[in-house]
Amino acid sequence: MKILNRLMAAFRKLPGVGPRQAERFAMHYLRASNAEIEELVLSLREMKSSIRMCRQCLTYCDKELCSICDDSSRDKTSICVVEDAQDIDAVEKTGTFRGVYHVLHGAISPVDGVGPEAVRIKELVARIKRANPPVTELIIATDPDTEGEATALYIADLLRKDVPSITRLAYGMPLGGDIDYTDEMTLSFALRGRVKL
Repeated sequence: MKILNRLMAAFRKLPGVGPRQAERFAMHYLRASNAEIEELVLSLREMKSSIRMCRQCLTYCDKELCSICDDSSRDKTSICVVEDAQDIDAVEKTGTFRGVYHVLHGAISPVDGVGPEAVRIKELVARIKRANPPVTELIIATDPDTEGEATALYIADLLRKDVPSITRLAYGMPLGGDIDYTDEMTLSFALRGRVKL
């Protein structure tokens, strides 16, 4: 059935959805009530018409500024740079960061042909240059992979003269982990990022 295959292909485009899961989703909606289908369609339409990017940090929100950028108690001199909007939630759950964010919407990946112009680095530079009071700390919280490292190094080199303190999230040994089960790369980063007791 052509229509059912088209629906399964649409579900396959969702992150982490394989062929079997796409088939289950399609079969669920084939058996679903008209009200359930209308609710899904309405929710998707409302999302596309209402959600936009925060004009300051570029996360998704339904107003001009997101709730974090609009919060006067947040430290505007400290910016945490993340790859994706959902990374903000992960940092916020720690309850330890009281600054603001900047979402890159991706990472530099020369192998895949993704250069600095494809992510929101230009907007970060402009934001830092016009900041009043000036940004004093930039925390680069990109993923600990090749693309995240390339992005972090590029941003650090680009903004070294404009921001007094540029740091990278530490990574290494997980709490409760065993050294003998840790891969070499993680252990190597943990050794380089060790702290004095």
